Amino acid sequence: MLIIEVKDNESIDKALRRYKRKFQQVGTLKELRRRKHFTKPSVERRDEVLKASYKKKKFGDS
Repeated sequence: MLIIEVKDNESIDKALRRYKRKFQQVGTLKELRRRKHFTKPSVERRDEVLKASYKKKKFGDS
């Protein structure tokens, strides 16, 4: 759980902005989305290989 200390004379908007930034840096939402559906390790590995080959074809060895 993220805790943000609100400083003296700090507006709520500023504190909320700091909270949102920290929330994004921690990667909580990204982790939740990743865990939403289980994918088998073999499927994850296949996706990594396909992504790597796509990147190599598109951006690599020119």
